[in-house]
Amino acid sequence: MLYFDIIIFMKYVIDGINYEVIIIKKNNKNTYIRVKENKIYVTTNYFVSKNYIKKLLDNNYQTVKKMLERSQNRQEKNDSFYFLGKKYDIIFVPTMDIDIADNKIFVKNKEYLDKWLKKQIVKIYQERLDFIYSIYQEKIPYPQLRIRKMKTRWGVCNRKNNVVTLNSELIKYGINQIDYVIIHELSHFVYFDHSKEFWLQVSKYCPDYKEIRKVLKEG
Repeated sequence: MLYFDIIIFMKYVIDGINYEVIIIKKNNKNTYIRVKENKIYVTTNYFVSKNYIKKLLDNNYQTVKKMLERSQNRQEKNDSFYFLGKKYDIIFVPTMDIDIADNKIFVKNKEYLDKWLKKQIVKIYQERLDFIYSIYQEKIPYPQLRIRKMKTRWGVCNRKNNVVTLNSELIKYGINQIDYVIIHELSHFVYFDHSKEFWLQVSKYCPDYKEIRKVLKEG
């Protein structure tokens, strides 16, 4: 038997703002809520009614509100230029290479800005990795650094190849957040899982890791 997705729309109000709810009905047992681009998506079974979904959203009001806030924070970071936790206005001046003054970056064009940013990411990530490795008391291999943009992870540790991969988007956050992710990945050379011992290892070098994780999670 062939099954087709059915898409239905409704509105839901949070803090006086009307949000579009996109209901995707398909042949599945469970109901899921997610937020993307300031819209609420509900994936559910064919036989679930709008009233049921309204009650579901009511029961998860605060959770959905936080999901929307995180989504809006991430969108704002994507739409603006952030560097090491600070927001900058970009001003294109064809006669100059690049200059930073207060909260403004003067640069000749976007291509030059992108090249400058890539160099800064490599330089800063490598400097922070070298520093944290130098203070690390446990015997772990010196890892090769790789950098790439990732959608769901800030860092990855490959113990087999001795490689630590960092998300290029981390450059939008402060040094504390970058250091935490590096400490997190280096700690996986000691404990591969996320056990209690692993988090104790992380807290040895980053005592406020819980607050930093919250910052990264909230965007």
